Amino acid sequence: MAKIDKSKYTKEEYRQLREQKRLRKQSKRLEKITNKNLSQDPLIQKNNILCLKHGTKYSAKYVNTLYNMCKRHCSLPFDFYCLTEDQRDIDKDIKIIPLPAAEIQGWWYKPYIYSNDLPIEGTILFLDLDLVICNNIDNLFLFQPKKYCALRDFTRAMRPGWQKYNSSVVRFEKGQLDFVWTEFIKNPKNVMRRFFGDQDWLWEQTRGQATYWPESWIKSWKWEIRKEKAWKPGGVKGNRTFEKIENVTAPNDCCIVAFHGDPNPDNCFDPYIVDNWK
Repeated sequence: MAKIDKSKYTKEEYRQLREQKRLRKQSKRLEKITNKNLSQDPLIQKNNILCLKHGTKYSAKYVNTLYNMCKRHCSLPFDFYCLTEDQRDIDKDIKIIPLPAAEIQGWWYKPYIYSNDLPIEGTILFLDLDLVICNNIDNLFLFQPKKYCALRDFTRAMRPGWQKYNSSVVRFEKGQLDFVWTEFIKNPKNVMRRFFGDQDWLWEQTRGQATYWPESWIKSWKWEIRKEKAWKPGGVKGNRTFEKIENVTAPNDCCIVAFHGDPNPDNCFDPYIVDNWK
């Protein structure tokens, strides 16, 4: 900004020009600070929740129920996406992303969520379909903003030193983990042969890079909250139910209870799950 030539103005004109110059500088400084803060503020940033539905293991009801739970328990603005090849019966307000055209199946579609080609901008919170949201999830966006956050796998319940990731609740910035997909898709058959599942691949590619969620926020229903683990006699793996119904609740600071393996949420009749999975 050019220096004011004092000799060209009266004292009063000079004083006014100096004040206008000061105000312009202050305005630019405030604008710069505001823009910086807005770019970091989760209330302003583009927040997205993404899920994956493939094949017939989970129905559209699971997608819609997850969406309903997110609407009840997230006070931040967000867009909700479903990555799927079949959008029948999915709520019209859910944005659909087609599955990638690749010779993969099952949970091996999950590495695609990290792709820079995913048509989403901003922060992405990925949630598995077999989760039950029971309290406010705003902190899943507010915690350690811009950092890649993952869950320490529930094997921690039996092995306290276990460090590997569970991929049911993962947050990242669009494109931040693009290499997880690009390295996978170079030779997916080889990766699928060498690794049991997508979270083992995620661990292989990002070991030590993730910030763990606080463990009290996301808990395994059958391993960390329920007491009885026995199955009802005669059940078939993949469709088993607990032998006893337990009237237990998640701790107050727990926002998500996770189901893995048997049973699925719609096959668990504990009152707390029935009340929340809807």
